[in-house]
Amino acid sequence: MCGISGFCNFRQNYIGQQSFWEQILHDMHGSLSHRGSDASGIYLRPQVGLAHARLSIRDIEGGSQPMVRTMGYGRRAREYAIVYNGEIYNTDELVPELARRGFHFQTTCDTEVILYAYMAYGVDFVTKLNGIFAFAIWDGQRQQLLLYRDRAGIKPNFYTIQNGGLVFASEPKALFCHPDAKPEITVEGLREVLAIGPARTPGIGVFRGIGEVKPGHFMIYSRDGLREIPYWDVETKEHTDSYEQTVEKVSFLVRDAITRQMVSDVPVCTFLSGGIDSSIVTAVAAAHMKEHGEVLNTFSFDFTGNDVYFQSNSFQPERDLPYVNIMLQRCQTNHSYLECDQSTLVDALYTVVDAKDMPGMTDVDASLLYFCALVAKHNKVALTGECADEIFGGYPWFYRKELMERDGFPWSADMSARTVFLAEDFCRDLGLAEYSHARYEDTLKKVTYLQGEDEEARRRRGISYLNIKWFMQTLLDRMDRTSMYSGLEARVPFADHRIMEYLYNVPWEMKYQNGVEKALLREACADLLPEELLHRKKSPYPKPYHPGYEKLLAERFTEIIEDKNAPIAPFIDAEKARQFVAAPKELGKPWFGQLMAGPQLMAYFIQINYWMKKYHLSL
Repeated sequence: MCGISGFCNFRQNYIGQQSFWEQILHDMHGSLSHRGSDASGIYLRPQVGLAHARLSIRDIEGGSQPMVRTMGYGRRAREYAIVYNGEIYNTDELVPELARRGFHFQTTCDTEVILYAYMAYGVDFVTKLNGIFAFAIWDGQRQQLLLYRDRAGIKPNFYTIQNGGLVFASEPKALFCHPDAKPEITVEGLREVLAIGPARTPGIGVFRGIGEVKPGHFMIYSRDGLREIPYWDVETKEHTDSYEQTVEKVSFLVRDAITRQMVSDVPVCTFLSGGIDSSIVTAVAAAHMKEHGEVLNTFSFDFTGNDVYFQSNSFQPERDLPYVNIMLQRCQTNHSYLECDQSTLVDALYTVVDAKDMPGMTDVDASLLYFCALVAKHNKVALTGECADEIFGGYPWFYRKELMERDGFPWSADMSARTVFLAEDFCRDLGLAEYSHARYEDTLKKVTYLQGEDEEARRRRGISYLNIKWFMQTLLDRMDRTSMYSGLEARVPFADHRIMEYLYNVPWEMKYQNGVEKALLREACADLLPEELLHRKKSPYPKPYHPGYEKLLAERFTEIIEDKNAPIAPFIDAEKARQFVAAPKELGKPWFGQLMAGPQLMAYFIQINYWMKKYHLSL
């Protein structure tokens, strides 16, 4: 896993100021060095520059980047170069055909496979890849730079067009190392943060002029400009398999995805939360390691004081720890229990903005950032149980009538909670509710339905699509930035495109049975789980319940609202904010997802204020 960056301008001759542009590439690399500190490299030609920060996972010695290969001889020789972030899980299936076509491999890394596949098959070769990836390829023959992103959007790829040239990077911070790219906020960007944040509209990078390659898309930049080309989306199809066949297919797909993602030249670990998703991943991974005479490292996360202060609610009915211990009796692993205290968590709210370059899921992001830093001391690669709920229908808005029928994003339909201490005229002028609803409707317009589907089935299909395109993206964005900030590669087996494609069309009555969410996944993997875990009610990522955390948030937030020069002061109603701080916080009514309630609203605006100050953003 790595950090990529670079630029391309057909009206430039970078070699004419070689030392200057090489330094820019070094600066871009330096800003991303946390994503890969094992090696670095740059590539500069008259119209293009590429930089790479490497986290060595496969072919430790031979996989350096930027990787350059040529086709042809003498004057007819054409150069191709790649910078790549990700992992390809089906290289063994691609290599034989490429070898038959005459390509000679100098390494065993997947980077070379990607580059040769492009050279062999052209721009559409990406459909042959199974993996997580973001990469840029310079095609010297056609004089074009191509930016790719994986189907699910697991790996990031930001870009901007400035002064007739394209700049790209794994994270926005690297774009700002280029002399033409400056961090600025627009009305649209502010709407993104306040109306739908911590989610983001696909393709929008929040800062002025910054976009992101959409999941399942690639872009071609040439002398003719920039073209965006979709290559994948979930497709609506009739599901013809019986229930028994569906169980068998899901069982195969899940186990195959996990096993494929164990590929690595360094040890792999798993996050073990005590839920069924991470437990399934852990069971398969532990068995795979045992076959190779090795013991899997596993890690669980919680907050200091939750053993005393935990409060059961409809979203989080019970603690995870007992179920972690039950799973550890089933799978013999090297396990570490990780905890985060209140002070560390509040401080990490700022650090995670540094990691993400924008506000996020507050303590959910901040704690994961902290935990990943601890995991990275032991392992470079981790498998997680992320994304199963979006695909198998695990969230309450898939089956609770009042949530399912919301006219808006089901995880964030109540705008009043978001605007509780915003100035009324500011809310009215920005049209936050209208902006959120427009993004919601724009997405639903892209959903296709089966002929004869009833209204309830159509609604659930729409919710499935919204979850894949929005909620899942938010969690994947969080996972990438919080893990890669410490050079930890997080893999997501449930986001395998084959699983997404298949489950998208499985009827709801197969996924949800007898009032049990994800019943299909439970049956498909029943042999992997202890009985107690197999029948456990879903519980989301843990949250802090210690009253000291809320007290610290209130102190930090109060400092901001009493500072007339604070960046958020122009759109905060200070009196309403004071009343909010003084009132008891409702933990059972989240304003985003399942975890972000009253305390997290304060934390979110603490992050917004820090973000605006860090990047000198103003209205």
